[in-house]
Amino acid sequence: MPRMRRKADLPVKTCPACLRPFSWRRKWADCWDEVRFCSERCRRQRRSHGETTL
Repeated sequence: MPRMRRKADLPVKTCPACLRPFSWRRKWADCWDEVRFCSERCRRQRRSHGETTL
C-alpha cells in the first residue's frame, strides 16, 4: 500500500485569474501539466481579468 502524502508536500501552482495558489488534486493526476486555473469559475472569467492567450 502506498504511503500517504501530506498536503504540504503536494505541488502548488498559482491561478492566473485570481492569483491565488492551488494544490494538486487527484482528479488532475493525469493532466497536472495542462491545468492552469484553480476552478471552472476562474477558467470562465479568465478574459475579464486581463489574462492574455498565448
